[in-house]
Amino acid sequence: MRSEVPHTSPAKVTRFVIMKVAFFTLLGFLFATAALASTSWNKSPQAIKKLYDGLRAEEANRNEERYNPLKDRILRKKSKYCNKKTKDFWVNGTRGAIPDVNFDIPESYAGLLPISASKNESRKLWFWFFPTTGGPETKDDLVVWLNGGPGCSSLEGLLQENGPFTWQYGTYLPVPNQYTWVNLTNMAWVEQPVGTGFTQGEPNIRNQEELAAQFLGFLKNFVDKFGLHGKRIWITGESYAGKYIPYIADAMLNRTDTRYFNFKGSMLYDPSIDEDLYLEEVPVVPFLVRNNGLTFPPTGPINTTLIPGRCQLWNQVFNRAVRINPCFNIYHIMTTCPNLWDVLGFPGSFGYLPEGAKIYFNRPEVQKAINAPRVEWEECSSRDVFVGGDRSPFPVPGGVLSRVVEKSVRTVVAHGLLDFILIADGTLISLNNMVWNGKRGFSKKPSRKFVVPYDGQGELGIWHEERGLTYIEIKLAGHMVPQYQPAAGYRHLEYLLGRIKDLSK
Repeated sequence: MRSEVPHTSPAKVTRFVIMKVAFFTLLGFLFATAALASTSWNKSPQAIKKLYDGLRAEEANRNEERYNPLKDRILRKKSKYCNKKTKDFWVNGTRGAIPDVNFDIPESYAGLLPISASKNESRKLWFWFFPTTGGPETKDDLVVWLNGGPGCSSLEGLLQENGPFTWQYGTYLPVPNQYTWVNLTNMAWVEQPVGTGFTQGEPNIRNQEELAAQFLGFLKNFVDKFGLHGKRIWITGESYAGKYIPYIADAMLNRTDTRYFNFKGSMLYDPSIDEDLYLEEVPVVPFLVRNNGLTFPPTGPINTTLIPGRCQLWNQVFNRAVRINPCFNIYHIMTTCPNLWDVLGFPGSFGYLPEGAKIYFNRPEVQKAINAPRVEWEECSSRDVFVGGDRSPFPVPGGVLSRVVEKSVRTVVAHGLLDFILIADGTLISLNNMVWNGKRGFSKKPSRKFVVPYDGQGELGIWHEERGLTYIEIKLAGHMVPQYQPAAGYRHLEYLLGRIKDLSK
């Protein structure tokens, strides 16, 4: 006897088949997804390296023209700048000619020039000049970079921030800098005032007006030497250069001489534009920042009697921080121990040079390669570069920065958010206490996204522009913004020079 087969309708059979197919399809999808997830979550060093190399290669292909500008720009015979007047300043940039720089760098010139036209002038400033490696749109601009101190060398900026090669803390050798500002403009890094770095002569200035006069004397000689007459001049720098630059710019604008001093604008990073009371003491307490200093638009000038300078809250915070982290870095608060070797001897809050190491610019073979005098070079001078100290008022609220903003094409003040020696909120307080173009401060709180398109970095802070003054805050950057966030610094310069109009795009 055969068993009776249950009757099943064709519709049920069809639904069963469909469900079975769907089940195994879903099962296969889940297994495939699990396999993909397993691959995508592989965090072995080898997998991370492949992922990173792929991203870098993709970005390099997109930016090949932007970041590989060195073709045919090293040999003297190809340059309009090498002639009888400048040949003694020429620097051999071929591979290895500058010690430890084991790759070609662009055409450049370096050396000393006097601060006046006097034949007996003994005071001289040292410079390193790189003609632009960019396209035709970059030829008519000259950007000058100044470090601060007072008395700190602009070679710090060249070697570790925005020069054509970079040698960062803890690294064995220098490497090419894809974000060098030389891609965008003619660049000059200048050591000043007298008493700084490789400069020659005895310091004799007592204020910023005298500093500006000496710098303009040097600049006139520099323009004549390299035939840079009529170039659009932009002065950039950081820290105490935030005091230098407004006075230099003001002096250039007062000359009304566009042949030599065709000043167009400036960019100040983490600048000393005001008293430490505002830049350090007030913003060190978040409550005061949020509730006392930052009102948009400001209701009036800040009442200094509300914030006594004797409190020294900044010092108390610093002392506590150093107890917790002996390697606490006032220039970048995320730094931890151990201290890293720095070829300039100053990797953080304190000078540090491990046994057996040498300061790069103190090496005789380096000095010879860059046409520098054989002297003991210091990143920051141990002697006073102002006789009896700098007696000039700070640019804010003294008026000099207001005048410069009002007469410039563009003025940028940018600040790294991980800087403790000068605090971003303090800079914003100072700007909000300043009157320019008929109004005090910004009418609203800066909030627009600052976007860096290079290497897919994306949003890196906020920015705001009003009445010719732009303020920018940069995430993950310390005091030396182009060092910690070089792509951001590159974008800032594009904006300063007018190559882009909107930092949010």
